[in-house]
Amino acid sequence: MEDIRFCPEHGYYRGEKCEKCNRKGEIILDKERVERLGRFVSGILRHFPNRFRLQMDENGWVDFDSLAKVVSRKYRWANKWLIKAMVYSDKKGRYELSEGKIRARYGHSVDVELNDYEPAENDILYYGTSEEEAHRLLEIGIKPVNQKFVHLSTTIEKGIEVAMLRTDEPIILVVDAKKAREDGIRFIKANEFIVLSKEIPPQYLRLIEVE
Repeated sequence: MEDIRFCPEHGYYRGEKCEKCNRKGEIILDKERVERLGRFVSGILRHFPNRFRLQMDENGWVDFDSLAKVVSRKYRWANKWLIKAMVYSDKKGRYELSEGKIRARYGHSVDVELNDYEPAENDILYYGTSEEEAHRLLEIGIKPVNQKFVHLSTTIEKGIEVAMLRTDEPIILVVDAKKAREDGIRFIKANEFIVLSKEIPPQYLRLIEVE
């Protein structure tokens, strides 16, 4: 986790220096508070909006000002500007702000459809997992477990990165997204590196060796 700083020319960023001008900006939020704020906001937007009586539509949107009020009750040091700083500086594209509303881009366990996402046009996608799990998935396909959607990676490198969270010996499954899409399976673009789908049947999967 990194501090959030503000560059007068390029806005909010994370790390020591602005990547665009190499200027060391003022700290807006230290890394400890970045982590606490991020966990709370992502928890609300992905898993438990109802706990705080926030209305979420089928595309995952909640009212930004209402969320900010919930956050400020939890952390008295937090406000809407710090939430925006967290959103705009997030390198993983976890959040989206638009027209007074906010949502998580991926990771939902709540019942959302995300019908306003643009379709993903990738012909090939990747799913990182362990060796034991990979052989099971080749038989039954990939299904969401604790999340609403299966999360697929757009590059092998990102697939390995995801798998390394669960195993020291990652295995990569290749998804024939082109054929699956032709057969009616929906793929939507969460961000540059993540594509979402409801389920991937086994006939669209194959295993590759990770060097």
